[in-house]
Amino acid sequence: MNKTKSKVYYIAGFIIVAILALSFLFPLYWIISGSFKIKAEIIAKTPVWVPTQWVLDNYQNLLSKRSAPLFQIGSLVGPTIPAAFRWLINTVFMSAVSMLLTCLTASMAGYALAKKRFFGKTLLFSLIVAAMALPKQVILIPLLREMSALKLYDHIWATIIPIVGWPFGVFLIKQFAEGIPTEMVEACRIDGASEWRTFTDVMFPMIKPGVGACAIFTFINAWNDYFMQLIMLSSTQNQTISLGIATMQGENSTDFGLIMAGSALASVPIIIVFIIFQKYFTKGITMGAVKG
Repeated sequence: MNKTKSKVYYIAGFIIVAILALSFLFPLYWIISGSFKIKAEIIAKTPVWVPTQWVLDNYQNLLSKRSAPLFQIGSLVGPTIPAAFRWLINTVFMSAVSMLLTCLTASMAGYALAKKRFFGKTLLFSLIVAAMALPKQVILIPLLREMSALKLYDHIWATIIPIVGWPFGVFLIKQFAEGIPTEMVEACRIDGASEWRTFTDVMFPMIKPGVGACAIFTFINAWNDYFMQLIMLSSTQNQTISLGIATMQGENSTDFGLIMAGSALASVPIIIVFIIFQKYFTKGITMGAVKG
């Protein structure tokens, strides 16, 4: 009887998980399939689940509407390419650099807050937690003035620097570092290891799951921060993929095929990053679940 009940629960759980997985995957399928549809099928009142004609018109439209230089360093200007590729490069660069810098600073700050004793530690951590509850919209104007003062307005670094001090990243890494025995740090100190050696050789390998989770969260947060990109970037060559696609829309009409093609193109880096860090992300979640 128990075996029969367990089997029923297993089948029911499998069906529920399968339904949830399909519900999450359906928007991605709809965007990708819609990017290959003709306009009549995209705006049809009756949904067309599978394109009857697989066309590349939407991608050709996306790549041919605007152009931009591949790079521009001072007076040195690179070759002209479709603006969508430049926007995608900008977005990947912004998200990847934000991810690397945030993981580096958050891991060091989290280690210090978890394992070091210094004056004002509790107050500092309280401020970090309070900053997590502060909406970014509240500080956008001060951030804009700060980036303008640093001569970084309309530069991709204006969207990177505000993300580097992400309070949630520091909080996440600190919680992981709290679970590492303090005796290991003290043993390194007794053996004569420097602070940097202790951090790189002992602490960092043990908090890798937390760093992996922080990397995914940071990458997605930077990629989807449309409002920050809208405020900080204006010129065509410095725009991100989401901002660039939005500027390609007409005032009185919406080209859904172009939007779907751009969204499908923009989803590729996100999927690749998740696949790379999936092991650390899953391990990080399970590690936090059984902690304590």
